[in-house]
Amino acid sequence: MYVVCKEHVEIALDEFVDEYEGQAPDVYLLKDVSFTAWNAPATCDHCDQEPKYLIV
Repeated sequence: MYVVCKEHVEIALDEFVDEYEGQAPDVYLLKDVSFTAWNAPATCDHCDQEPKYLIV
């Protein structure tokens, strides 16, 4: 699972495909998803910007 800003979506997609042997991820806008036992991090996985996307 990756939580990233707009700038790092392509990098996160590439990492996901590499890690999960070619499986295509699902991409969600963070503002449109919520989970009872999970809070989105305050920053992108690759920088200090606010994250916009969840890639799973």
